[in-house]
Amino acid sequence: MENGGSTGNGAKQLFVCNCENTMPLQGDALAKACGNPNAGQIHTQLCRAQIEAVQRAAAGDAPITIACTQEAPLFEEILEEAGYQGDAQFVNIRETAGWSDQAGKANAKIAALLAESTVSIAAAPSVSMLSEGACLVYGTDEIAIEAARQLAGRLDVTVLLTNPGDVMPPQVMDVPIFKGTIAAAKGHFGAFEIVVNDYAPSVVSARGSMAFEAPRDGASSKCDLILDLTGATPLFTAHEKRDGYFRPDPGDPAAVQRALFELSELNGEFEKPLYVKYDADICAHSRSRKQGCNRCLDVCPTGAITSAGDIVEFDPFVCAGCGSCSAVCPTGAAGYAIPAATDIMERLRVLLTTYRNADGRDPVLLIHDEQHGTPLIGLLARFGKGLPANVIPFMVNEITQVGFDIMSAAYAYGVSQILLLASPKQQSELGGLASQIGMAEAVMEGLGYGGGRTDLLVETDPEALAGHLAGLTTRTQAEAASFLLMSGKRTNTRMAIEHLHAKAPSPIDVLPLPGSAPFGNVDIRTDDCTLCLACVSSCPTGALMDNPDKPQLSFQESACVQCGLCVATCPESVMALEPRMNFTPDARNTKTVKEEEPFECVSCGKPFGSKGSIEKIVEQLGNKHSMFQNPEAIERIKMCEDCRVVSQFNAPDNPFMGGDRPIPKTTEDYLREREIEDARAKVKAERENEG
Repeated sequence: MENGGSTGNGAKQLFVCNCENTMPLQGDALAKACGNPNAGQIHTQLCRAQIEAVQRAAAGDAPITIACTQEAPLFEEILEEAGYQGDAQFVNIRETAGWSDQAGKANAKIAALLAESTVSIAAAPSVSMLSEGACLVYGTDEIAIEAARQLAGRLDVTVLLTNPGDVMPPQVMDVPIFKGTIAAAKGHFGAFEIVVNDYAPSVVSARGSMAFEAPRDGASSKCDLILDLTGATPLFTAHEKRDGYFRPDPGDPAAVQRALFELSELNGEFEKPLYVKYDADICAHSRSRKQGCNRCLDVCPTGAITSAGDIVEFDPFVCAGCGSCSAVCPTGAAGYAIPAATDIMERLRVLLTTYRNADGRDPVLLIHDEQHGTPLIGLLARFGKGLPANVIPFMVNEITQVGFDIMSAAYAYGVSQILLLASPKQQSELGGLASQIGMAEAVMEGLGYGGGRTDLLVETDPEALAGHLAGLTTRTQAEAASFLLMSGKRTNTRMAIEHLHAKAPSPIDVLPLPGSAPFGNVDIRTDDCTLCLACVSSCPTGALMDNPDKPQLSFQESACVQCGLCVATCPESVMALEPRMNFTPDARNTKTVKEEEPFECVSCGKPFGSKGSIEKIVEQLGNKHSMFQNPEAIERIKMCEDCRVVSQFNAPDNPFMGGDRPIPKTTEDYLREREIEDARAKVKAERENEG
């Protein structure tokens, strides 16, 4: 069957091209590694002289993979014209493998990249954002006015000048001009809100320089877009990630013009990816006003995450999709959706499994994003030595979305080293990623594989990247795992770490982890614990448990996410977190931390509470509280809930007790009173007559 011909059964069609013989591809070896005979036929000019192969394949509906991204627009056009309704994927094997000094040894990597491209990725949901074209141009001088004029034909523009100097009035007032300084700003594309101090409209009769009416503070306004040409402090944190807010250097005309071009197109309804899928049921943020896990709040650069009681809220319109929240979330409550974590894990499994099956050796995983990493790899391929044959690129949407779960899975699937390529522009956002790297290093070093194998490369220079790649040495790696992935982030992470432990050069039962780790023990000073069980009600994962039949506190270490809610809730301050990975069976078993006999009611003998907690309450209240200074009040603490009520109502000092019940009057009482009144009146009348 010719490469690209329809199989009629929905089988994957694969097109491989050596780009006019610039890549030494091995057809037979690729076909064997990919398990697809189509990979064995190597085209030389698929995008030109051999385009008919793609046209013929478009007649069917089987999935198509084309090993070329440079000419993807052309192939998409060909497929569309042919009425193709199937799924088409494009994968780059040229800059990532074929254009390299080690291209002849890159067969396993090419097969892995081709196999990875066949993994189906679920479409991410989105939210709609509406812009009606109301644009605020915020500046200091004529540059802002001229920019507003250029936008006026496409947008509804207003100019706001902060501390304007000698600004010449325009000959034609074709855009409204005001002065003022933005004191506060919030919102997002399509819904910005600002508060302006020193606000005043311009005076129409100004002659030599612009003049303004009497100013006032606290003016408020709304707009859809903001062009900030002040060159001052940005109005928003992580301003470059705030959709609809543009802040080019006013001294760079080219940058200003680029911003104007983008702004002119932002009128109408737009779809924005819903980057994070949030599951409030497994969030460990807070319980009963006690703060626990704040990891996502700490790493969000845009302020899109806010505390909302026991959970957090994500503003999808402010979220810029960096993925840091998902990387550091211990439970998976914040899940990155572009793509979903399960899709990333499946890509990783297929990539590394194929590489291993194709006799690939010592794989080094180079994780990068498309905006920064892909062009840098391209420059290295075009003007340098290209990627080494064992360095496998793995593209993600944002480098900051990579967490400990992905790193541990990569090592479990046989990676010897992990390199994460980031842009210097992301420098302030890499704290969360650094903590995840720290955990990966702690695991690999603690299990005897050796540290220093997870590196964060903040590079823009391809030569510097090449130098780092040239310095890589062969490292010990785990025997590759073959387990299939599950749906839960925590489950996948534990499976990966347990595999690494099983194959480790120096396995240990308990591995200490850094403070940010989501695995660990809760150390409880049992002598001071009163078994009040406040920690049980606060634990979001059920790691801490009680016993409905008697006072007992139990703990299951494998369920603990080290959120700290138990520590914050404990009234006796007897709990402390101990980040670690326990590989013994005890971690999965429920162990009893403390138990006591129940306290028996001194009145009826009914068991209630725990002996330690009742005695602690008696000690505390008897010594410190004015309401418990008499023996009767202290004795009530030792009673069950029923006897306590009876005792309180029978006590002489019962605050709810009234006086004696009044004796009801009868008809005879009223008649007797009437007779007495009549007799008194008769006597009084007789005395008056005698007088």
